[in-house]
Amino acid sequence: MKISGIKYLANQGVENIWKNKMMAFATFCVLLISLLLVGCSALFYINMNSMILGLGDQNEIAVYVDTDTPQERVDEIGEQLRNLDNVSNVNYISKEEAYNRMQNQISQGKEIFNYIDDYQFMPDGFSVTVADNDQIRATVDAIKRIENIQKADSSPQVAEFLRELRRVVTLIAGAVIIALAAVSMIMISNTTKASVYARREEIQIMKYVGATNAFIRTPFFVEGLVTGFFSGAGAFFITWAVYRSVYNILMEQGMLINAFGAGSIIPFADIRVICGLVYLLVGALAGAFGSTVSTRRHLDV
Repeated sequence: MKISGIKYLANQGVENIWKNKMMAFATFCVLLISLLLVGCSALFYINMNSMILGLGDQNEIAVYVDTDTPQERVDEIGEQLRNLDNVSNVNYISKEEAYNRMQNQISQGKEIFNYIDDYQFMPDGFSVTVADNDQIRATVDAIKRIENIQKADSSPQVAEFLRELRRVVTLIAGAVIIALAAVSMIMISNTTKASVYARREEIQIMKYVGATNAFIRTPFFVEGLVTGFFSGAGAFFITWAVYRSVYNILMEQGMLINAFGAGSIIPFADIRVICGLVYLLVGALAGAFGSTVSTRRHLDV
């Protein structure tokens, strides 16, 4: 087919949107709702997973060094900790800092510190953050094998709970997304079929006068492509507005951020490009594919 012919058919597809604006609008709305349902579900799962990982980052390993360990050796231990596998961050806690923390944490019996004015009895320590919370037990064992380590404490039960929570969230979110995607495909299919069915006589006349299947399908393909593209654009901007509003509300809740890992929610700016591309691509392909497939039954005359 010549370029002029392709251009003509493309123009016909765009014109058909205006000529059949009611059906085009119905298709646009169905595609928009379908994209929003699946897209928002996927974003919810991504952020839930990020929040769980954020909670895991708060599950630190408290490392205590022998009280009589020289400062040079304490510095060496810090380097050894940083070089361990699965360790992402190591913060040094001096004797004085540990002493001050203990004073602040004890709400009752603070008068005991009136008789203790020397923090030298406190051990030096480190706060260790792991890269993979599922491997925290192995990391604790590796830390305990370092010389002059008095104690290494962690909460493996928390790590196990978070791992199980991620598994459950993944299963539930996966099932919901698949179900919504299936319902959306049915909705899109029925809507495009209705749109094509309303013009079945036009298709049959074109077939009778000798038009090829490609010549008939191309305008419908372009029509579905354009409608789906604008549906994806609409879904993207709606998602952007809602996501940003919810994000700002959550970021204002400091207690919520610390308690539930809400601070790990992904800013929309970080996923804006990929989210927009996915919406536009999926919307355009769904509209084009649905319109093209729906013409098949009316081509056999």
